[in-house]
Amino acid sequence: MNLPRFSVNRPVFTTMVSLIVIILGGISLSRLPVDLMPDISFPTVSISTSYANASPEEIEELITRVIEQSMSAVPGVEEVSSVSSEGSSSVRVTFTWGTDLDAASNDIRDRLDRVIPRLPEDADRPSLRKFDPASFPILILGASSDLDPVQMRMILEDEIKYRLERVPGVASMDIWGGRERQIHVDLYPEKIKALDISLNQVISRIRTANITLPAGTIETGNFEITLRTPGEYTSIEQLRSTTVAVHEGSPVRLWEVADVVDGWERVRRIVRVNGKPGIRLSVSKQSGQNTVDVAKGLLKEIERVNEDYPQFNIIPIIDTSEYVERSISNVGTAAMYGGLFAILVLLLFLRNIRSTAIIAAAIPISIIATFALVYFGGFTLNIMTLGGLALGIGMLVDNAIVVLENIYRMREGGIGAIDASVKGTGEVAGAIVASTLTTLVIFMPMVFVRGMAGIMFMQLAFVVSFALLCSLAVALSLIPMLASRFMQPSSMEATDGETLSHKVFRVTGTFFAAMERTYRHMLRFSLRHRFIVLAVAALLLLASIMLVPLVGSELMPQADEGEVRISAEMEVGTRLSVMDRTMRQIEAITMEEVPEIENV
Repeated sequence: MNLPRFSVNRPVFTTMVSLIVIILGGISLSRLPVDLMPDISFPTVSISTSYANASPEEIEELITRVIEQSMSAVPGVEEVSSVSSEGSSSVRVTFTWGTDLDAASNDIRDRLDRVIPRLPEDADRPSLRKFDPASFPILILGASSDLDPVQMRMILEDEIKYRLERVPGVASMDIWGGRERQIHVDLYPEKIKALDISLNQVISRIRTANITLPAGTIETGNFEITLRTPGEYTSIEQLRSTTVAVHEGSPVRLWEVADVVDGWERVRRIVRVNGKPGIRLSVSKQSGQNTVDVAKGLLKEIERVNEDYPQFNIIPIIDTSEYVERSISNVGTAAMYGGLFAILVLLLFLRNIRSTAIIAAAIPISIIATFALVYFGGFTLNIMTLGGLALGIGMLVDNAIVVLENIYRMREGGIGAIDASVKGTGEVAGAIVASTLTTLVIFMPMVFVRGMAGIMFMQLAFVVSFALLCSLAVALSLIPMLASRFMQPSSMEATDGETLSHKVFRVTGTFFAAMERTYRHMLRFSLRHRFIVLAVAALLLLASIMLVPLVGSELMPQADEGEVRISAEMEVGTRLSVMDRTMRQIEAITMEEVPEIENV
């Protein structure tokens, strides 16, 4: 089928197809999730195990080494690394790129089931977690209040947390800092020694008394009733009255051998928000959700929470959506300006408003059609996809320029509009198809790149390639149809009086004539002095190669996220109070040196 002839002879069909593509791409754009980078799932699984009050040496010997040895035999494992700290073991298992993490996780669970009996009885069951960048917090909040620290944390956990987790797109919210309620049973050593009561006996009696057990079922009439024996403590007095032993026929109550205090857990970390004691809240979004939309919905809910709980002040400390929004906006703006400048350059060289408008139609249609690929391909609107569009904007008009210039040349030769559009497009169709394919071949190797770079640049390659294919289709269908209906050579647009447009046309014509003469002289000089031209080209190539070692390399360029992060480390074993005094000094210095601070 002759596509140019079909499009020129059926302008309504061609227009409708273009409008369908625009509508489809526009709807896809409105539903695209926005993120900073493509969704990268690292082939890494972490195994965390807690063993309270154990030293790092014990953690390494009893837990970490046992898990490491079992993980080394899992198929596809590339590296196993671990960190053993006080009361915690973390083993990181890295697989080769391309490994199915779901299948690998099942293999790891099978291995863990075999080694769990070899772990200490008091150790928690190992937990498995895939390394997913989407699980990193998108918003870190700071909550401060004049309430009692224990009551403040209880309100956050029982009332505020579930409200924030109900926001669409929010996966979870973690609470750090504050004081968590804990009941302390401080035994009197002299009394339990005098009564010959062991520590394990006291712990066992408290544990067995604080439990709810099922008690079977009874049948009455038409119903079957399930019974249970509630035995969990509901007050401090019930705990104090627990019988922990019997001495010479008399029960020994807990309050007689211990002091029961309603307090809080030992403070292991301190969080301050703008100099006041506070709590840090980190919010993670669900995978595939729009980071910007989730953060906006969350901030609106925080405003309502601050109104409903005036004794609280919850503020955003780190908002990654702002950086994402600024970055995407900047790339989108740059792409828009690039398209505008491309149109202005076309207008400067073509000196014909109608021809420029016809060619300019290729840019928005090709870009909007590409949004449909991004949506149905499961991609996100990120720096790589938008960067691919910005990169391809200049190439999107190349095919259209070649087609229109050939049609324009035939129109100047006196051929009719329809015949010139069909014949002019047919003459250059093979050339523009070949030039487009050569560009696509450049991006083809990116599809086969493995690792994180392959995931990142694959989206860029797909977007650029699809946009170029769309521009080729536009150049072979829409451009000749529009040219047959609206394009006229500039000489046909002349009127009796000289208007501003004709003056611009005449002045630019003089400029381009001078440019052609200059180029002609340069071309003659190059052909007459071939050795000099080749020598200069070789020197420039050699100088460029010599500069390569001086060019640095990094995965991502440095970016200003509008944050100052300070990490301080003190000697192992330093008390928390000493660390707190040091951090207060660092805070004071930071406040003086960074006057534009909003929140700390």
